[in-house]
Amino acid sequence: MAGYFGRAVALDGFSKRVREIENLWIPLSDGSRLAARMWLPDDAEATSVPVILEYLPYRKRDMTAVIDSLMHPYFAGHGYAAVRVDIRGSGDSDGLLMGEYLRQEQDDCLEVIAWLSRQPWCNGAVGMIGISWGGFNGLQLAARQPPALKAIITLCATDDRYSDDVHFMGGALLTDNLRWGTTLHAFAARPPDPALVGERWRSMWLQRLHQVPFFAAEWLRHQRRDSFWLHGSVCEDYAAIRCAVYAVGGWVDGYSNAVPRLLAKLACPRKGLVGPWGHQMPMVAVPGPQIGFLQEALRWWDKWLKGAENGIMDEPMLRVWMQEDVRPAALHCDIPGRWIAEPQWPSPFILARRLYLTPGGLAESPGPEASLHLSSPETVGVLGGIWCPHDIFADEPSDQSDEDAKSLCFDTDPLHERIEILGAPVLDLMVASDRPNAKLVARLCDVHPDGVSTRISYGVLNLTHRDGHASPSPLNPGQQYCAKVQLNDTAYSFAPGHRMRVALSSAYWPIIWPSPEGVVLTIITGNACISLPVRAPRAEDASLPPFPPPEVALAEPHTILRPGAGSRTVCRELGTGETVSIIHDDYGHVRMSATGIEMASTRHTEYRISDRDPLSARMESRWSIEIGRADWQTRTVVRSFMSATPDSFRLRAELDAFEQDTSICSRHWDCVIPRDLA
Repeated sequence: MAGYFGRAVALDGFSKRVREIENLWIPLSDGSRLAARMWLPDDAEATSVPVILEYLPYRKRDMTAVIDSLMHPYFAGHGYAAVRVDIRGSGDSDGLLMGEYLRQEQDDCLEVIAWLSRQPWCNGAVGMIGISWGGFNGLQLAARQPPALKAIITLCATDDRYSDDVHFMGGALLTDNLRWGTTLHAFAARPPDPALVGERWRSMWLQRLHQVPFFAAEWLRHQRRDSFWLHGSVCEDYAAIRCAVYAVGGWVDGYSNAVPRLLAKLACPRKGLVGPWGHQMPMVAVPGPQIGFLQEALRWWDKWLKGAENGIMDEPMLRVWMQEDVRPAALHCDIPGRWIAEPQWPSPFILARRLYLTPGGLAESPGPEASLHLSSPETVGVLGGIWCPHDIFADEPSDQSDEDAKSLCFDTDPLHERIEILGAPVLDLMVASDRPNAKLVARLCDVHPDGVSTRISYGVLNLTHRDGHASPSPLNPGQQYCAKVQLNDTAYSFAPGHRMRVALSSAYWPIIWPSPEGVVLTIITGNACISLPVRAPRAEDASLPPFPPPEVALAEPHTILRPGAGSRTVCRELGTGETVSIIHDDYGHVRMSATGIEMASTRHTEYRISDRDPLSARMESRWSIEIGRADWQTRTVVRSFMSATPDSFRLRAELDAFEQDTSICSRHWDCVIPRDLA
């Protein structure tokens, strides 16, 4: 035992000695090479072993070097070859990165898997693990059915690229489309390392700079669920996935909904795990508690890559963290609760409990039909955190009571007993709009006895998508429509004395982009209701074996020259009356000891809007990334801007790249994209 990473114990001794091959080149059929890093048990060439592959565009030599070093040597030390590959056009790999989850990316990975399975140190069995992008392509590669791929672990990913990703939610445009688009724009414009690729590094970098697309604009040209989004959405054919799948998520993360969907729809061997975590690996994630995730992963690999009968598939299909009532905070170090489990999903032990929206609040039975009007300030949502918190910084929703006061709210009486829910709450109601384009946002909150309001879950519906995301249609003003809003899956325990609240709004800035006009919605009570997935506590929950404490391998040696820091600000400008939300992330300045590479980066995003003018909405996102060593210094700066008129979106971007202090590339984009009921 030699140190800690967060609360995880870092180990320097394993059952097998580990040998690292830092610079491994994997050949492709078109003559390109992908850069890889590999950790092998010392005896792998004498006794072949399974391979665990992680396949990402995030630069193995610097950006992910530390987190890679926590996981992959750990697997190698327990009898696996662990391989981390930079996808085409990223890091030191050949080619260009031209988009998310492209067919080319999948085809390359099929070749990588086949190549790995043929190596003398491989026994022919391959598993894939990945979080976020790596979780996506793990599912996508499983659907391609390469013979050597026997199992995957997919974390913080999705099966549906349109309905449950960073671009759209309920048919409403997420502002993360631009924020993440700016991030990928900056990431795709980074140079390879001359220490690996030699003198051609500059020509490779220039090719990337001159070819990188304006991702956010390309995505925004597809505002419906068309073939662009169907590609890579494994929900289109769950039966195509035949290898074993372990789906992992976190309640604070933006991608937890996929876990129960995959368990319900897949027919292959499968398990699910959802903790309290943000968009991070469970052995280091916050909010805690963290778990011994690498030990759990080893049990999965031992079963499916080595054939060990270790009982993992005899355990419940789904295990989740049941969150206890918690005070709202922009950052929780830990969320109180307990582990529970379900033997199958959907679970026969979960019963739907309907609460009806009445003029007097939430009730057990329908109330009289009434028409209640709703027209939210455009600033409702500024206390909602961000769509996908990593929880490196303070990105969770804070006290919702101020936003509740600007919404249409329905409360229960104080609860007489504890009520626990597990699954996705669903709101059903009749609604009319005075405009042809409108959004409806529903939040489920826990109201504490002192009035503090914790957001438990939320859902969004672009009402023009009420009949589906492939063929939206405008609303006829004044006409009543049936609307169903599915909120995010959650597990939460409402305490006695607390109240449940459903809060409705017509805006949720800056998580979603506002409608073209201010709207007045009419909510029809009577049969309007929210269906809660109620789960009664069961005695067997207490007998679940605890997860072991987290273990990791020793972190890659590095020096922190400037620690990371983040700030979140919401203010009202006196001159304009606009509400300004600012997110600033400084990821620090780090030097990697083995390679001498230094990397420093910052991201800054600003959102502006006026209370009653949706067309005042605009945002700017910018990245600055410095990578270099000694006399090799590079800097890339990307800035993106977005605004809208009633009929179109305007997106602009600027890319500037510098070698030393000399500008070597400057590009600009200016795109006007018609609004398609967005």
